[in-house]
Amino acid sequence: MADAIIVEGVRKKYGDKWALDGLDLRVARGTVHGLLGPNGAGKTTAVRAMTTLLRAEGGRVGVAGYDVRRQAGEVRRRIGLLGQHAAVDEELGGWQNLEMFGRLHHLGARRARVRAGELLERFGLAGTGRKAVRQYSGGMRRRLDLAASLITDPEVLFLDEPTTGLDPRGRAEVWDAVRSLVGGGTTVLLTTQYLEEADQLADRISVVDRGRVVAEGTSDELKALLGGDRIDVVVRDSSQLGVVAGLLPHGPGGPGGPGGADGAVVDADRRLVSVPVADRMAALTEVVRALQDAGVEAEDIVMRRPTLDEVFLHLTGSGQKGAAERGHVSDRPEVKA
Repeated sequence: MADAIIVEGVRKKYGDKWALDGLDLRVARGTVHGLLGPNGAGKTTAVRAMTTLLRAEGGRVGVAGYDVRRQAGEVRRRIGLLGQHAAVDEELGGWQNLEMFGRLHHLGARRARVRAGELLERFGLAGTGRKAVRQYSGGMRRRLDLAASLITDPEVLFLDEPTTGLDPRGRAEVWDAVRSLVGGGTTVLLTTQYLEEADQLADRISVVDRGRVVAEGTSDELKALLGGDRIDVVVRDSSQLGVVAGLLPHGPGGPGGPGGADGAVVDADRRLVSVPVADRMAALTEVVRALQDAGVEAEDIVMRRPTLDEVFLHLTGSGQKGAAERGHVSDRPEVKA
């Protein structure tokens, strides 16, 4: 089955700054693909290029089997877009908003009314259809936005930071709605700065920095870039952090110190030392014994997997500042999980 989205070597420049510089991306049909990156990494520019809203200066973009440059009209008929800002009219009710969107998409009066009712039911808004949108909660408003983007039942849906500004309850409501869409066969490209959001929703994740993909894989594959398990030790007395760092096991590269090459981290603010380990049970036993022998009182000892947040910071740590200074992307080698 052909991919729903194919992006090859896409470049876009604003002034003397490259927003996209050789972006490559493939999104399988019927999946959620997460696009992660810091502010200014090129995520929104990439979405605009894929949705025919701007013309790239180089490369090729295909969506739903059509070329974005040569067949823009065909692409628009097959996609939906939910941007960062609300598109609905807050003085109108949910039903009126969806009916209006249906008429704007030339569905006809009867079909627009039917489609509005279907979508209100689908997103749990049927009982609020006549209420003015200004009376909706943030999560309800965002679900209505999502419903509006689906008025034509698109093959591919682009969600550009859809839960920005929502509280945890509103975010969870949107997540549930996205899951139901993919269950029905819709392909979703999701840009987000919330690492938990990508972890929860995305089948695959591409990390974008300085206008190109620097890593790609499943959430577990990306976490594996930082190694396997990690052991975190929180001490009661921050003056003992150096002692603990010397006691903890280190990877094949040897002790790395704070932010060292082996992935060791010392966080004085949290009184934390964290290192990657190969054998979780042996390492845990060794650490407990070493701390006891050294007379170090630990407030907490945790064995865990690396988080997506840590992967993100590892891959994009110098991100926006470096890109602004150079005016182009980093020449760091691309990592593929």
